[in-house]
Order: sequence, then C-alpha cells, then structure tokens
Amino acid sequence: MTTPTPTVGRVSPQGVTRQDTTAEPATDVGLREANPTYGAEVVLLEELAAPIKNSIVGGPFGSNLVSKDYVSCGVPVIRGQNMGGRWVGGEFVFVSAEKADSLSPNKAHPGDLVFTQRGTLGQVAIVPMSPYSEYIVSQSQMKVTLDATKADVNFLYYAFRSPEQLDYIKNTAIQTGVPHTNLGILKKTPIQLPPLADQRQIAALLGLLDDRITLLRETNATLEAIAQALFKSWFVDFDPVRARQQGLAPEGMIDATAALFPDGFEESELGLVPKGWKVMPVGGVVEGIYDGPHATPPEANDGPVFLGIKNLTGSTLDLSDIRHIAESDFAQWTRRVTPRAGDIVFSYEATLGFFALIPENLRCCLGRRLALIRPRTSGGHGHFWFHQFVAPPFQRLLEKHTIHGATVNRIALKEFPHYQVLNPPAGIKAAFDGFVAPLWQRIQANHAQAQTLATLRDTLLPRLISGQLRLPEAQAELESARP
Repeated sequence: MTTPTPTVGRVSPQGVTRQDTTAEPATDVGLREANPTYGAEVVLLEELAAPIKNSIVGGPFGSNLVSKDYVSCGVPVIRGQNMGGRWVGGEFVFVSAEKADSLSPNKAHPGDLVFTQRGTLGQVAIVPMSPYSEYIVSQSQMKVTLDATKADVNFLYYAFRSPEQLDYIKNTAIQTGVPHTNLGILKKTPIQLPPLADQRQIAALLGLLDDRITLLRETNATLEAIAQALFKSWFVDFDPVRARQQGLAPEGMIDATAALFPDGFEESELGLVPKGWKVMPVGGVVEGIYDGPHATPPEANDGPVFLGIKNLTGSTLDLSDIRHIAESDFAQWTRRVTPRAGDIVFSYEATLGFFALIPENLRCCLGRRLALIRPRTSGGHGHFWFHQFVAPPFQRLLEKHTIHGATVNRIALKEFPHYQVLNPPAGIKAAFDGFVAPLWQRIQANHAQAQTLATLRDTLLPRLISGQLRLPEAQAELESARP
C-alpha cells in the first residue's frame, strides 16, 4: 500500500486550488521555498478560534448592557472609541465585577482580537496584556480568542488591516439601516494563512514599524506639551512677571530673558496684563488673514495637497489621508493665497478651534471651511501667534463668538481680524520663538518620518500577507527607511 502524496494549498484570485506535489513545476517549488508565504492556505476564521467555550462571540444583547450599568471603576467595556489603534485602549467606561460576571460569555482577555460590528467597519484591535485582566465587549463589537498553535494574533491583526480583508468586510456588510456585519459573517471570513513561524516573522516586522511610528508620535506629544507649557507659563499665568513682582528671579530663566519681563500688572480690555503689554486686534499684528475657496476641485492621483478639515487634528496637520489636485489646477485654487511654511491654517466652520503650522516642503492649497493666517515676513513671531491661538484664552474667545447653526457651527470669518489678543513686546515674543521653533522643527521632522514609515508599512502589508514579497526583501526595505 502506498502513502498518498500530500497536497499543498495554493492561493489564486479565485481561492485555493489543490494540486498534487508530484505535478508541481520545479519553478513553483523553488518560488515557494524562496518565499515562505507562497503556498499559504486559506482558512476560515472560525477554524482558528481556540477550542474553548465562547472563543468567538459578539457583545451582549442591547437590554443586557445599558448606560445605567456603568460605574466609576471596575471592569472596562470595549466600545468603538477604544478601537482606534493596534491595541484596545483610550478612555473606558466600566461595569461592576458582579455585572461583568453576569456577562461572562461576552468577556475578552489579553491576547484576544476585537472587531467592530457596527459603526466604523474594518476596525480591529488586540486586547493588551495590561493594565486590565478582563474586559466586556460592547454590543457593537465582537471578539475572537485564537488557537495559538494555529495563528499568531499579531499576524491576524495585520491580515485584517490588509486591503483585501477590508474589501471583504465592506462587500459582505449588511446594508440594511446602518451598515453592519455579524458573528456569522465574521466566522466565515477567509484568511490567507502562512505557516505559524512565518506569521510571527511578518507580524514582528510590521510591528517594528508601528512601534517606531508610536515612538515618534509620543515624542512629538512630549515636545508639543513642552512648548505649550512654556507659553502658558509666560503668557497665560505670567509666572516670570509674578516672580519679578515678588523680587525673585524667574525659575529656569537666564537674566537677559528675565529682564525682558515687567515687574507688575495693569488693567486692560482683557483684564490684568503685564505692564506695557498691548491688547490689539488679530488683524493688526499679522500680515493677513485669507479665506480658502468655497468649492472642491477635481481629485487627482498625485500633485499638490488639497487640505481639508480632516487634516487638522487640533494643533498639527495629519497628512496620512490626503486629497491631491492636478498641477494644472494649482494656480486656480491658490488665487487668494498660496500657503507657505510658517503660515497658520485654521478651521472656521464645523470643527472649530483647530490650528496648525504649515511645514516646510508642503505644496498645498486650502480646502473649504479653512482659512489662513500669515505672520509678518519680518519679525512675525509666527510660533508665538500659533500658540496664542491654540491656548485656552483664545479658544474661549472663539467659543464666545461661535454661531450655532442648524447644521454646523461657525465663526464669522470677517470678524476674526477684530478679535482682541495680547501683544507682548517684540523681544519677549522673539525669545519665546527662539525656544520653541527648534521644538517644532523636530516635531515636523518626526511627523514626516512617521508618515514615511506608515507608507512603508501600508505598502509592505498587503505584499507580505499575500506572499508577493519575501521577508528578506521586506527587511531590506525596512533598513533602507532608517533615518
């Protein structure tokens, strides 16, 4: 009796074909050996679930978990807002331990994979090892506990972020009412699965990119916090003035800088302000304020960036999702103003109070509901004004002038130049810019590097998942992207 020749799973656009190895061309065998993911099989997600009860479940029925069940501390509930990144995190609501036990089939634990069922379809996140030992999955989420002998959770996370999987989720979503998916669809989701060792190597490489991106973003958050804390100390709390008023040397400040600050206060339209500091309208301290176009140009595959409100995060620009316009359209859409490095872009409708500095080497035009503040070319102190606009006093001024509409809130852009702001002497503004300008140069460089790494990750991901790219080649591309 002869032993049957084993078959190998080969992925094609139509699915998995089964082919006897004795009939496999030598060139195919060589390619499969050179590329570990070539020859990956396709399995259903339910086949990768751990052989335990409730390894793949959805959230509780609506009436079993409602807002009145939430308490100040206890077992965290995973909702859509906790699914924004690789790891489940953010601000949680909680239920009591007793309530959590009553929902034990809906618990998730570290190492589980969580999916969005309704809302932002395609979201997936891993339950981290800390700080909580268990969670409750909300009505809008589903979770899978994987069989670690079959699948690596980090690989599955990246697999579900690939364009093919996102297209599958979109194409299989139930369109009745709010688009949604369900547990039955999730269980039958096909996954292209290489051997476990290769899964781990692929996930490790992609995870390294994500770790670098996270570190750059955390560094930027720290640098920006330093700049904002300095502005608050000097221009909101007036710490150097208060110190001099008490005959003390301002903390952490050299004598030359300390001497720029007065030693007392005086009344103004904005209340008590340091002596000699002026209150002036915005239009009187900058070169100009420009409105963007009130329409949207045709989209192009490449070319200058058409900035939109979605690209403003509050105090920075997020260029991970951009719209391009054709080079031939650029002159038309910059007739009012061509943004340049150091300009301050802001939103005046819908999402209010967002400001951002235009970085170096960004050719862009303004989108709808965006305007631009141009600091003076000579002695404009753009970083000082940017920080004044994002600081709480000016944000409160915007709230005071907000016009609440039936569809969107807005501020009257024609009134913006008349808003009153505090204008310290030029020497103090220059000193502040001297401290924070290098911080923002580093922030913008880090942001550009993070975007480069994110682009590389998103380029490598589908090629690695599909087996089109060998791991050594991907590692070489990763090395070439090192700063």
